[in-house]
Amino acid sequence: MDARTLRSEDFVTKTLKETTGPLGVAARPKVVDFNERVKERRHATILMAIKRVTILVVSIAAVVGVVWALFFSPMLMLNADQITVSGANEWVSSSKVESIASTQAGKSLLLVSTHDVETQLAGIPGVSKATATKQYPNGMQVQISAQEPAAMLKTPDGSLTAVDGKGRILNSVKNASTAGIPVIEVDDVAKGLKSRSVVTAIKVLDSLSTAMRARVNKVTAQTQDSITTELDNGNYTIIWGDASQMKFKKAVVDKIINDPNVIGDKHSVDVSAPLRPIIK
Repeated sequence: MDARTLRSEDFVTKTLKETTGPLGVAARPKVVDFNERVKERRHATILMAIKRVTILVVSIAAVVGVVWALFFSPMLMLNADQITVSGANEWVSSSKVESIASTQAGKSLLLVSTHDVETQLAGIPGVSKATATKQYPNGMQVQISAQEPAAMLKTPDGSLTAVDGKGRILNSVKNASTAGIPVIEVDDVAKGLKSRSVVTAIKVLDSLSTAMRARVNKVTAQTQDSITTELDNGNYTIIWGDASQMKFKKAVVDKIINDPNVIGDKHSVDVSAPLRPIIK
């Protein structure tokens, strides 16, 4: 390349043009103060950090406030006096049910375990079903299905102990009517409830309808395979055998004793083998 062809540039003239003010007077070139710029950036960074920290603190405070309000404040706290119980009877006391449900009192309803309540209630002798329902903001409704005794265990001294269908001793009630409740004679209640024959007899009685249980005036349980009941003051003797196929056995007994053309003048029905009932 020929240097003579290159365009020459007058650096002095260029510099004067760049430093000349509006009136043609030479002006002082603009000088950038880097220290100030650093300070400005540092200040802006600090402000941004403060803003972020403030937002974080406010957010945490809001979350803590919500958590406290939902789980620890009285707003959703279960009050013992707002627990209602229905379905209890003289054999399953409301006070026992309430004492279990009240163990959840003082907790937020969001933390109350209705499953735990229902599980504990199902363990009460005589309770066949239990349902606990939260009633916002501060209550709980407990509904139970309380059984009548499946049988009364009578000891030689004449004392009576009510038991449910699972062989559990029910609430002791003074002056409670035992009318319509079958009686099983035992030498000792505790030993009786460990006897297979007594436990099987209780299962048989529990499977009967309330109407038929009311007709039972005597129960014999020599062995677990020879459960026998007397109905209507001894007018009918029903030999059930064991506690198997009770639904079928009950249907056969109902058909026989409630049809004069079938029972005739007979008084004994053996349904230990329900497909081949024996009428005597």
